[in-house]
Amino acid sequence: MIGEFRESGQASPFYIFVVAILLFFALAYFAVGQAGALRNGAQSAADAAALAAAKESRDTFELTEENLGDLLTGVLLSEEAGCAAAGSFAAQNQAALTGCEFLDDGRWGSRVAVRSNDSMTGTVLPSIEGEQAVSTATAVVTPRCTIASGEDRESPLPEALDCVDGELDLDPDDLPSMADLFDIKLAAE
Repeated sequence: MIGEFRESGQASPFYIFVVAILLFFALAYFAVGQAGALRNGAQSAADAAALAAAKESRDTFELTEENLGDLLTGVLLSEEAGCAAAGSFAAQNQAALTGCEFLDDGRWGSRVAVRSNDSMTGTVLPSIEGEQAVSTATAVVTPRCTIASGEDRESPLPEALDCVDGELDLDPDDLPSMADLFDIKLAAE
């Protein structure tokens, strides 16, 4: 058996190389998934914080007979940003509030920014190790009612409002709550 070639063991280095490459890609894929989960968590925290800020702004506004008409037509807006509530909701969602401001674009609402408390760990990509997710969200206060047709729009307090749920009669001695008159919604930046 002179000249017989023995190939046993020759494929082992190739298989080790392929397995190492596959392991690297699996760990890199895990890092991408971890980054996505962090980003989703930060976005959830930002959404909750923005909604809480807008709700606080709406609920702390003092409704009077004189300002109801202006409030419904968007002439009068609350300038309370509601940042205390935003910080609390961000913290409940494992994030820190990094910015909170009243909208200055003619809408009534708040814009918040958050940074996740968690960071990227144990990845094969050293450039993202320790990175935290950041996210922003905007929530606005929108009217659920309009001044009923046929009402005197110059009158400080109309007799009725056309609302999403039907007509709402107004009593000057018992004004409806702000939650009955306004919704809170997430909005595009």
